[in-house]
Amino acid sequence: MLVTDPTKKLSFNRCISDGDLVIVYERHDIMKAVKVCENSVLQNRFGVFKHSDWIGQPFGSKVFSNKGGFVYLLAPTPELWTLVLSHRTQILYIADISFVIMYLEIVPGCLVLESGTGSGSVTTSLARAVAPTGHVYTFDFHEQRAASAGEDFERTGISSLVTVGVRDIQGEGFPDDFVGMADSVFLDLPQPWLAIPSAGRMLKQDGILCSFSPCIEQVQRSCETLRSNFTDIRTFEVLLRTYEVREWKTDCSKVDESGSVGFPPCKRRQPSNERSVQDNPSSLQVMARPSAESRGHTGYLTFARLKCLS
Repeated sequence: MLVTDPTKKLSFNRCISDGDLVIVYERHDIMKAVKVCENSVLQNRFGVFKHSDWIGQPFGSKVFSNKGGFVYLLAPTPELWTLVLSHRTQILYIADISFVIMYLEIVPGCLVLESGTGSGSVTTSLARAVAPTGHVYTFDFHEQRAASAGEDFERTGISSLVTVGVRDIQGEGFPDDFVGMADSVFLDLPQPWLAIPSAGRMLKQDGILCSFSPCIEQVQRSCETLRSNFTDIRTFEVLLRTYEVREWKTDCSKVDESGSVGFPPCKRRQPSNERSVQDNPSSLQVMARPSAESRGHTGYLTFARLKCLS
């Protein structure tokens, strides 16, 4: 949520009001976006939650149901919105988005062009990056998809920072109104090389373009097109590995001399203190291990800087 109205500034100190959008956190892998309505209820496996009990609570509050179950009411930041939004298309996630914003050098006040609005995941983060004086102009060839994205931007409070247009950028290019005005351009298109010449005309001198492509063949063809008017062409693949840190119940009888856990009994691996193991056959230990849900390849990010005129 990036509400520009100062009375609704996003803050954990601001209390939830009727009509606000909140992220209901049930567990780390179950969250949903809910609009607060005073006479409505949320019903899930933890019980029935009255929205009227939420009003007046600060973001981050823990609220209880009629059965004693609880959920957390979180502010709809771009990071959380990316995890709960409706997937109308394949979306970019936090690791790729943060990389894009950093390498596009987006700061408050920038004018950013985007083609391939899709579900609006990237657009929401771009809007926060350019706020409060910048603007994002995003285009999608699919009229219904663009309309749905516009509705989401209204819900999350960023409509004053984002303008959604319906246009086939691959076929028509960006509108001439933006020639030489864009600080950055982001492309998420199946044939980005078709839009690169138009994107180059939109960029300011020394402006930066980024293209997201899931296949390396798309990257190769895009780079061939970029070489004529762009420099500093670089492609990255961002791989994020998440670890779970929690307490696990371990069987001390399976702890070897080096402290490793989980080996089967072996004559060469004996506990260092047989008495302590016998007295306490199991214990809780804090352990870290890679998450089983870690995402692998998402796509390739190609960046290029427009050549300065000599």
